[in-house]
Amino acid sequence: MTVSVLMLVGLLVAVLAVGVFIQPRRASTLDFYLAGQQVGVVTNACAICGDYFSAASFLGVAAAVYVSGLDGVWYATGFAAGFIPVLLFVAAPLRRFGEFSIPDFLARRLQSERVRLTAVTVVQLIILSYLVPQAVGSGITWELLVGTGIAGLSPYATGVLVSTTLITALVTLGGMRGTTWTQAVQFLLLLAAFVWLTVAVLGSGFDYPDAVSELSREPLTNPDIVDGVWQLEGDANRLHPDQPVYFGEPGGRFGHLGQFALIMTLVMGTAGLPHIMNRYFTSPTGTAARMTTVWVLGLAGLFYALAVLLGTAARALIPQAVPDHPWLDNLTVDGVLRVPEHALLVLGRIYGGDAGLGFIATGALIAVLSTIAGLLLASAASWGHDVYERHINPRATQRQAIWAGRAAVLVVAVLSALIALGLRPDSMAALLPSIVATMVTWAFALAGSALTPVFILSIWWRGTTAPGAVAGMITGATVAITLFATGTVSGGQGFGELMLTPTIIAAPLATLVTVVVSRRTNTPLDLEQLWLRLHGTAADRQAERLARLTIAGITTRAGSRREGSR
Repeated sequence: MTVSVLMLVGLLVAVLAVGVFIQPRRASTLDFYLAGQQVGVVTNACAICGDYFSAASFLGVAAAVYVSGLDGVWYATGFAAGFIPVLLFVAAPLRRFGEFSIPDFLARRLQSERVRLTAVTVVQLIILSYLVPQAVGSGITWELLVGTGIAGLSPYATGVLVSTTLITALVTLGGMRGTTWTQAVQFLLLLAAFVWLTVAVLGSGFDYPDAVSELSREPLTNPDIVDGVWQLEGDANRLHPDQPVYFGEPGGRFGHLGQFALIMTLVMGTAGLPHIMNRYFTSPTGTAARMTTVWVLGLAGLFYALAVLLGTAARALIPQAVPDHPWLDNLTVDGVLRVPEHALLVLGRIYGGDAGLGFIATGALIAVLSTIAGLLLASAASWGHDVYERHINPRATQRQAIWAGRAAVLVVAVLSALIALGLRPDSMAALLPSIVATMVTWAFALAGSALTPVFILSIWWRGTTAPGAVAGMITGATVAITLFATGTVSGGQGFGELMLTPTIIAAPLATLVTVVVSRRTNTPLDLEQLWLRLHGTAADRQAERLARLTIAGITTRAGSRREGSR
């Protein structure tokens, strides 16, 4: 394991070094939160990918495919397709309007501090629910890579604490500028890990269509704990309860409605993710924001196609490798992994030994670190800018505002680590197809239910009002949390399956409430100017500024003449 650990330590040192050296000497809040709004298209696209391709993408998608076959592909589909509405409806107008964060945007667009505080609350809930599975992913990776803990801690707890500590240090030191470049480089390393493992698997003679056909000959089974003992159990068919489920057919995890609900949850949720949407404020122009999204769509398609292929390869190849690799006995039950998130890590060790395991584990931790960094920055922006600067200390200096953001990073990081330490991934593997992918889906559900409807209405419907937005966000968040809490208790069976991905229920309700309340309340007084900022061309906005300056000049001269006549 020495080679693996050395690779990991080298990566972490390099990441911290980049973050420290790129940090500007005298950072303003614009530099700390938005990298001066001067991030190029390709760089920003790679940084968004580094931010978005989290542990749920690197470990979770392959794990979901591994454990539930075709139904795991719906995760890849939803994650990739989520940027289509962002491209069509959000990216360009969001950047044209400007501001620092989603709460800041909504507050300025609707001219309401109550909207700001409500949005901050929702954003923090989304960030926390997204942070926890990243920390879980880091613990799982450390557990398999290193296998030992530090200072009496378990390997899982050590991984959670080490990753959280290091990335918190990076964010507090480097801000958005340092994080952008490290995330861009980290994404390239992440993609390189996927490409290497794909080449190794295909070079061994693996054929995807043949593997799916072979895996579908026998009913799908996965490890479960029965009377305290791990053993293989047949999976329930959600489409045809009286029939077994097969790897290459739907029904291993979701029924008809559940499949649709999952995809819509992921697609709707993407446009409401604070750490992703905040990145569009770093683009220099609206056009650059739109082109960035086009690049992200292409990279996402490639990334998730490889994730699906590798999840299938793990299901097909790992049982064949057990006789030649005795270390697999502790990780498998009759050739099937107890923890699905180990799929890519095990493949890496099979085809590259300790160095291969280290490379893939490094990629997994890269995914975790990149996403944690983006989430902590989004948290810092909402607490430091939207709460501290706007309400607690409106006269704050740039230095004070930045330190408030850094303090928020520390608090949120500690809270997410504590929650992750209280979870046991091995005991939840039988309940969820992938604990990491499933928990991230909850964050998408909250974002898509509470933020996205209000977000898109504020961009595209002139009639949106502050009371309507507040009512919509509260409705979406309350309904989403209530439904997936109930669905988790019920075990996700029947209607509970829909409750675990509640956006198709909560988002329409949030939209309806927003519209109804907005119809009964007043829009901002300067709506035309706000609308021009969102949708006008650069020439339109320049003409509007000149007109306002001209009117102001005429008014000033008229006032001077009146004073002179007296």
